Amino acid sequence: MASITIDGIVKQFGGNTVLQNLSLHIPDGAFYTLLGPSGCGKTTLLRCIAGFYDPDQGKLLFDKDDVTRVSTHHRDIGMVFQDYALFPDKSAFDNVAYGLRARKVAKPEITRRVNEALDKVGLAALADRYPAQMSGGQRQRVALARALVIRPRVLLMDEPLSNLDAKMRLQMRDVILDLVREAGITTVFVTHDQEEALAMSDRIAIMDRGRIAQLGTPEELYGTPVNAYVADFIGSANVVPVSTQPAGSGDAAHVRYQLAGRTLDGVTDGSPIGPEGVLIARPEDLSLMAPAPHVPNAVLGQVLRRQYLGFKTAYRIQLENGPEIRVELHAGNTVADFHAGDNVQVLVPVDCRVVAA
Repeated sequence: MASITIDGIVKQFGGNTVLQNLSLHIPDGAFYTLLGPSGCGKTTLLRCIAGFYDPDQGKLLFDKDDVTRVSTHHRDIGMVFQDYALFPDKSAFDNVAYGLRARKVAKPEITRRVNEALDKVGLAALADRYPAQMSGGQRQRVALARALVIRPRVLLMDEPLSNLDAKMRLQMRDVILDLVREAGITTVFVTHDQEEALAMSDRIAIMDRGRIAQLGTPEELYGTPVNAYVADFIGSANVVPVSTQPAGSGDAAHVRYQLAGRTLDGVTDGSPIGPEGVLIARPEDLSLMAPAPHVPNAVLGQVLRRQYLGFKTAYRIQLENGPEIRVELHAGNTVADFHAGDNVQVLVPVDCRVVAA
C-alpha cells in the first residue's frame, strides 16, 4: 500500500495542455475520486499515475519512491478498466491468475489466492467460465478480482461501472467498497457520475480543464461549493446571477443581494465578491408558501410546473421579474401543495451561499 503524491504534473498532447501544473496528495489507504465531465483531464491524470503516459513536467511519488519514469509493469498497480479488458480465451480463473503467473508466484499459492479472490467477489462457482459466458456484472467482478489478487500498492479504476445497468451499478459499488476497505488499498476512482462519487469516496477532486476546481469530502463539496461550476456539477443547484451590496453588519461572511426585486441575506466564504455574484441554492433547501403575508428572505413567483415523484414533489417556479428556479418539497413536508398557475413565495434560507461571478 502507498500514498500518492502528484507534484506539478503537466501533460500536453499536440500543443494542447490537458493537465495544468496539477498537484494532489492521496493518503495511504484512501479512496479518492477524480470527478468531472468528458475532457476535463481525469482519465489523463489516472493514466499518468498508471504509467501509460509520461508527464511533460512534474513528479509522481508512491510513498517516497519517485515513479515518474518507472514503467507501468514495475509500478505495482492494479487496474480496472471500463471495458473490463479480460482475455476472451481464458477462463475466469486464468484471467485472475494472469498477474500472479507473470510475477512467478508458486502454483499452489496461485491456486489459493485466485480461489480466495473469486470467492470474495462471489464467483467461486464460475471459475471455469469464459468472459463470453458471463454477464457484464460478472465480468467486472473478474476484472476486480484480477486487480486485487496481486495485492497492489495502488488500485486504479477508470469508469468501471459505466457499462452496467443501474441495479448492477449499485451492487458493484458495495462490492468494490467492501473489498478495497478490507484490503486497505489506496484507490483512485475515475467517474463522471456524481452520485457514484458522493456514495463511494473519502474525498473527491472535481476537475475542470486540467485543474482541480475543488478538493474535499462529499459533504464539503455538496454543502460548501467554492464556485458555480462545482455547485452545478455536484448535485442539483439553482445557480442564479445576483447583484450584491455591502452587508453593513461587519461580518465578512454575511452578504446582501438583490433577487427578483427584493433584498435578501446570504453567506459567503469571506472572500471578496464584488457587485455581481452568483447565488447557489439547492432545490431541496428552498420552501414554498402562500403569496401573503410577506415573510423575510422570500421572493414572489408563479408555479410553472409541478411533478409528483413519490418521495418528493418538484416545482419549476418563474420568479417575478426574475429567473426560473427549481424547488423540491420532500415527502412529509407540511407546507401546502401548489399547482401550475399558483402564485407563491419562495423562501430562500439565509445560509444559502453567494460566490463570485
